[in-house]
Amino acid sequence: MAVASRAPDPRLPKTCIIGAGSSGIAAAKVFAENGIPFDCLEKSDRVGGNWVFKNANGMSSSYRSLHINTSRDKMAYSDFPMPRDFPDYPHHAQIALYFDAYVEHFGIRDRIMFNTGVKRVERTVDGLWKVALDSGEQRLYDALVVANGHHWDARWPEPTYPGTFDGEQIHSHDYIDPEDPVDCRGKNVLVVGFGNSALDIACELGRKGVARNVFLSQRRGYWVIPKYTAGEVLDAHNAHPSQDPPWWQRYLPGSVLRALAERRLAATVGRPEQYGLPKPDHPLLSTHPAVSQELYIRVGSGDVKPKPGIKTLRGDAVEFVDATAEKIDVIIWCTGYKISFPFFDEGVIAAPGNDIALWKRMIDPRFANLFFVGLVQPLCAMMPIAEEQSKFVAHYLTGRYALPPVEVMNAERVEMHERSKSRYVATARHTIQINCGEYTYDLRRELAKGLRRAAAHGYVLPVEPRVIRPSPKQTVAA
Repeated sequence: MAVASRAPDPRLPKTCIIGAGSSGIAAAKVFAENGIPFDCLEKSDRVGGNWVFKNANGMSSSYRSLHINTSRDKMAYSDFPMPRDFPDYPHHAQIALYFDAYVEHFGIRDRIMFNTGVKRVERTVDGLWKVALDSGEQRLYDALVVANGHHWDARWPEPTYPGTFDGEQIHSHDYIDPEDPVDCRGKNVLVVGFGNSALDIACELGRKGVARNVFLSQRRGYWVIPKYTAGEVLDAHNAHPSQDPPWWQRYLPGSVLRALAERRLAATVGRPEQYGLPKPDHPLLSTHPAVSQELYIRVGSGDVKPKPGIKTLRGDAVEFVDATAEKIDVIIWCTGYKISFPFFDEGVIAAPGNDIALWKRMIDPRFANLFFVGLVQPLCAMMPIAEEQSKFVAHYLTGRYALPPVEVMNAERVEMHERSKSRYVATARHTIQINCGEYTYDLRRELAKGLRRAAAHGYVLPVEPRVIRPSPKQTVAA
């Protein structure tokens, strides 16, 4: 075991990390390396969050057949590669084992408080964070890191479709397999949505005639990216987010990069409309692309039948906007998730309509001691993004990094949020979308600027350690 942790330094702010999923354990590992005192609170009995199948916390959206759709090497943390005997796209059970190995390797399992749910978080009048646990216990912290994920609070269609439906309905969050929680065998199933879960579920139900008919409803055309092109994994030419992207990704205009990627995709696997799917009304990568190696085969074989958006529900049938109708027994709504912070009062922080504009996707400038890790929708895996964010926060909490002025942060967060809105299609799915290489490159550049600011200011701790009282002669940890 390679132990990463230093003894907690009482001269540094005591920090609470909410969640021990892929983002929370990254923060815990980085904080342990830097001697930052912390409690990592996890509602479940193990690490891994969303990647733990049937997680005891009831929040996992993993289904039995789920595999990752980012390649093994690009999903891994920068200093802990996945085993070479893992396949290119491991199964969720292997990913859960990887997270277990991560906390063991870096010696942080004992730093995580399992079976510890957070009921409420309040800011005290003097700026500390009061955390109320499900057990009734209350704790005070100098700083707070929120890593509770954003793929657990199911978002159903809003507004609801007119009419009523007499059959069975579930959200993809609750889907386990073709028989659980709803038996789809031999039935007419409508899958609504076009994200990765929708395509996986539709293909699984259409394969080998599990369902009688599988219909896939999408309101607009989306791009489909296969897991392999020209014998390579889909992200073979992307740098790991911990590394700077190649020069051509840094300097060529986004429109040029999208056009080149679109041309390569069309030349290797074709365009959606060539397979009978709606034509995308937007450039490639201006939405979160759907990843599937199988969809075109299932559609081309008649196992999955494309349908446009829903017009109305008619008892045992569904009518679509093209005036066609189909008898349906089961609807599986793959309509995404809400960004939720159930422990915060909405006056502290909220994301109505999934809209939240944080500086660098991490910080609300009103609060110098509140950080969000993993609150992004990346065009890559979350793990290396959370790792880079955690390093950034650790530099700040140890006084080695200084934030820019609040007015600068406010201007930059609005500018980034509006730029993102102009780049991506305006839906609730894309409000926190990022381009991974661009985002982490920008984060490291800002870190370098802040290191210089901190040196100029004399390395003053931005968050005072008041919960663990330091000695009178307080100095910053080296």
